[in-house]
Amino acid sequence: MAAAAVTLPAMAMAASTGSVPVDGMPQLAFGHPEQGPLLIGQIVWQLIIFGALVYIMAHVALPRVGAVIENRHNRINADLEAAQAAKTEADAAMAAHRAATEQARASARAAVATALQAAQTDSDAKSAALNARLNAQVAEAEASIDASRTAAMGALRGVAVDTTEALLTKLIGRADRAAVDAAVTRELTARGRA
Repeated sequence: MAAAAVTLPAMAMAASTGSVPVDGMPQLAFGHPEQGPLLIGQIVWQLIIFGALVYIMAHVALPRVGAVIENRHNRINADLEAAQAAKTEADAAMAAHRAATEQARASARAAVATALQAAQTDSDAKSAALNARLNAQVAEAEASIDASRTAAMGALRGVAVDTTEALLTKLIGRADRAAVDAAVTRELTARGRA
């Protein structure tokens, strides 16, 4: 606006004077006796205004934009770290579930092997009763393993629902518990772990 305020009177004055016409481009007639000083003044004012705009951009506007970008970058990094921690926690829970299942199977196998060795040393008369008791122990151990697996999968489902809900709340600010629960159930069913 300041450049326009300086330029308009100069143009009006140049148009009103009946001076010598300028050869070539009148915008660049620095050597013209009447237009030359006006053009130089205009260029000086344009440089001053440009310098002021550069100063304002460098010391006021750009630092604010930089602060907003840095804040957003930090928030995204924090959200990614939280998501990674939640994934690590879920992986640890799954590994603990697998270890518990393997331990239960190993102890069940060890119990069956011990019982079979004891049955071999017993007489033929006790063999039928002992085999029936061993079959009951195996069924009980398998039921215990199934119960452990069901409990662990139930806990895994709860952890998955809570983790997903927490991540959605952190990432988008809200989470529908029913929708998250339905999505987790659908995913577990699709993977055969429901």
